[in-house]
Amino acid sequence: MKTRRKYDRQFKLEVVNRSLECNNIDKLGEELSIHPDMISRWRREFLKSGEKLSFPGNGKEALSQEEQELRRLRKELADSRLETQILKKAIHIFSLGDTNSIK
Repeated sequence: MKTRRKYDRQFKLEVVNRSLECNNIDKLGEELSIHPDMISRWRREFLKSGEKLSFPGNGKEALSQEEQELRRLRKELADSRLETQILKKAIHIFSLGDTNSIK
């Protein structure tokens, strides 16, 4: 069984910079013993997010301030909808109990 290798942020940035300079990802991957697809993925993330937001670590997604706020608001909305559904069901259940006691 292969163990999963972990690369720190600085190493990834160096690999990306070297890949942008040499343009031969296959050769660079062979030299560093890294699969070329991994280098391509790191390059895409770097070019999409920029140096400051790239490779935050531990599988955390790099998000801009706006994206973080949007994610927080969506979660808040989903929580509110769930609370509303729960309250509606509770009202329905309690209202059924009231009508049975009147008869």
